[in-house]
Amino acid sequence: MRKIKCPECGAETIWENNEYRPFCSERCKLLDLGAWASGEYGLPVEPTNLTEEELAELEKLSEAKAGNER
Repeated sequence: MRKIKCPECGAETIWENNEYRPFCSERCKLLDLGAWASGEYGLPVEPTNLTEEELAELEKLSEAKAGNER
């Protein structure tokens, strides 16, 4: 049996027949999903050069989103 460490809590778990792999449990799987959904995790991206119009549009969208969350 191949054992791995859960990426969320570090507990040792068996890889084969583990429905939550690479996690040890449903709880750890959901904690990881929640971290992605809340923006705690992200993928590295190359910075892009935006035009003034694109920057203004992003700022406008950001302000609109902030207004909707109140």
